[in-house]
Amino acid sequence: MMRRMIISTPVIALGLLAGNTFASDVGRTTSLPIPRFVSVKSKPANVRVGPSVSYPLKWIYVRRGLPVEIVAEFGNWRRIRDWAGEEGWMVGSLLSGNRPALVAPWSGAKPVALSSDAAENAPAVAIVQSKVLVRVVGCDGKWCKVKAKGSRGYIRQTRLWGAYPGEAF
Repeated sequence: MMRRMIISTPVIALGLLAGNTFASDVGRTTSLPIPRFVSVKSKPANVRVGPSVSYPLKWIYVRRGLPVEIVAEFGNWRRIRDWAGEEGWMVGSLLSGNRPALVAPWSGAKPVALSSDAAENAPAVAIVQSKVLVRVVGCDGKWCKVKAKGSRGYIRQTRLWGAYPGEAF
């Protein structure tokens, strides 16, 4: 019998989940898809009201590795959106192309099974609590292979904020 463990170190945040769309444009500065998911590289990382240090701070990230969505570019500034739908501007050098995700961060979400394989009937190797940060290894459009607190497995792509539904990478 396989022993299952429960993974639960949720990232605490407030707000509602913003809707995601597939990338349909490219950034003027980077020529990379807009929107796209990235992560916060530095801590602390300032988020401003506008794309310049002359704009006031909106908030400060104090944890690195959190997923954010780039929704616009202006020079070396990126307009980002967090899982709660909050938007602001961050210098691009504070962001990384790494792909983390939050497990079902929306209100009232139940824990998610981390499966041994990308299949509905695959046995669970762990149960992952809502808002837990995972590292996304890759997605096939339906399932994402993730790492979470020493466990590896698959989670339905629709249960993650950090990968668009149907996106393969």
